[in-house]
Amino acid sequence: MDLILILKAFILGIVEGLTEFLPVSSTGHLILVGDLLNFNDDKGKLFEIVIQTGAIMAVCWEYRTKITTVIKGLPSQRQAQKFALNLVIAFMPLASLGLLFGKTLKAVLFKPIPVALAFIVGAFVIIWAEKREHKIRVHEVDELTALDALKLGIAQAFALIPGTSRSGATIIGGLLFGLSRKAATEFSFFLAIPTLIVASLYDLYKHRDLLDLATDAPYFAVGLAAAFFSALLAIKALLRYISRHDFIIFAWYRIVFGLLVIATAYSGLVQWTVD
Repeated sequence: MDLILILKAFILGIVEGLTEFLPVSSTGHLILVGDLLNFNDDKGKLFEIVIQTGAIMAVCWEYRTKITTVIKGLPSQRQAQKFALNLVIAFMPLASLGLLFGKTLKAVLFKPIPVALAFIVGAFVIIWAEKREHKIRVHEVDELTALDALKLGIAQAFALIPGTSRSGATIIGGLLFGLSRKAATEFSFFLAIPTLIVASLYDLYKHRDLLDLATDAPYFAVGLAAAFFSALLAIKALLRYISRHDFIIFAWYRIVFGLLVIATAYSGLVQWTVD
């Protein structure tokens, strides 16, 4: 067992868990940290896909009561059926556009400098959204209509651009569409479940020839565990934070982080992978 790889797996798991549900882009962070750790080859990309499962498990655990209620109510309860349908509707834009343009976007934009630029642009979108007057008409996720779900799904689709942030796009889109911070944030959590599961399974199938469970299992286990526990902490912390604060702090973080990447790239301090 390679202890260095174990350490890299642990670090990437922590990064995935802490950033998956915050409006700061987990994909962007994984690209950058993977670059720094020299764990950005095909096997590294596969590892990033696998550890997303840990973050998904954290959401399922945190909202296990709600999820269980919905599953049990699907055969007969209209509210449960409506909730499930909204998730399907919101999932479709990203799934459709991902199938059409995902390969091209990965080839062109999954690099540190484009990610850094997306960090900065996304920050200004957050600031602009927060400076607008919020007219809340949806206070809880169960109040969402099918049209609301479609709008949120379109917002999430912007996350195909690495560095944008899937959760950030959904949450900020929710604020613009009249959702409360709590409703927008929680729906982004629930929407992550089908989105990440389908994306992970699809990528795993495409790269199944790279899997060697006998060798990779220890690293995957460490990354999954790190992602699960760090995501659980991030979810709880974000829910507490938004009860009293806005998302401006994440915008400033994105700006500083993006400028730091650009500065280190052009100064030669860090040899980022740039094509």
